[in-house]
Amino acid sequence: MKRRTFLQGTLAAGAAGMAVSAGLLTPRMVMAEGGGAFDSKSMEDALKTMAVTPEESADIKIKAPEIAENGAVVPVTVTSGVAGTTEISILVDGNPTPLAAMFILGEGAQPEVSTRIKMGKTANVVAIAKAGDKSYTAKQEVKVTIGGCGG
Repeated sequence: MKRRTFLQGTLAAGAAGMAVSAGLLTPRMVMAEGGGAFDSKSMEDALKTMAVTPEESADIKIKAPEIAENGAVVPVTVTSGVAGTTEISILVDGNPTPLAAMFILGEGAQPEVSTRIKMGKTANVVAIAKAGDKSYTAKQEVKVTIGGCGG
């Protein structure tokens, strides 16, 4: 039975390798939704592509270090106290592509997300939470000592 499993795995890996080398499967094709916003080069373009005009809210909490020693791995946690939150996005206004993460939450999910982002330099980390047809935002400055985006 182990030989059969090994052969099946080898054939599957070979087929995937052939698809990649033939150009039939590219990393772009398996990217998450929101690709247009992830390609934006400025904060304004990202917000425009996401179709949001957020208002400041004390109900959005960002937990991030004040000083990040390495910009390549900056831990960020965002919690929304806004009822009915369906989406949380994290943007970095100093990055070449500001949208760092976008989370779509299922019904009844606790509106809290945690991830590690890459920051090129000291900048504001901006969290946007969507609830219904409104969006809310909060920001926090994170000082970066070693840039993670080639800086």
